[in-house]
Amino acid sequence: MNFIFFISRLSDNPSMYIMWVTVVMFSICFHEYSHAYAALLQGDSTAAERGHLTMNPMVQMGTFSIIMLLFIGISWGSVPVNRRKFRHKYSDALVSFAGPAANVLLFLVFCLMFTLSRNHIEIITFQQMFFVGAALNAFLFIFNMLPIPMLDGWNVFRFLFPKLNCVSDEIKNALTFIIIILFFMTPLINHFFIISQTLSRIVINFFDILI
Repeated sequence: MNFIFFISRLSDNPSMYIMWVTVVMFSICFHEYSHAYAALLQGDSTAAERGHLTMNPMVQMGTFSIIMLLFIGISWGSVPVNRRKFRHKYSDALVSFAGPAANVLLFLVFCLMFTLSRNHIEIITFQQMFFVGAALNAFLFIFNMLPIPMLDGWNVFRFLFPKLNCVSDEIKNALTFIIIILFFMTPLINHFFIISQTLSRIVINFFDILI
């Protein structure tokens, strides 16, 4: 997917543009909502008190993130947490994993909806949206679970492998910078999307057998 010229899709293919923006917003908001809810369950009410138990993209993503989504097709979200309020030593990893887990749930739901629409409803636009939703959420899970500082996977992996806590801030910052460059300045991100689409087709075919 060419993100640099994403805004051009508004005139070239407006239905795909609207579809992508809608699915990305929904998926990110659900991802961040899951972080906030998991944090609340683990004893930290910071996100809840600041209004993050919502699907409102202005709260979960922010103005700049939404503008970036509209112009280049890439966006993000965040929720505030206070790790000192967590009840257990595994709370941080659990709260971090809640977001990617939400993407897995959406991935399965979109795959199922695609299967049902293909078998019972002849509406191509909905089928496209369901497939885009499945592939996007597979991508979000894979990407967010990478053991990279600033991503959810880092907190999960440093709980599983405590020696990661000894990594210096300089190394973490350098690693984050390198990965960002590799992802968005090379074809690597396209390879991840291909993997996500392949996973979507595998699960859809599995649902086809069951239904």
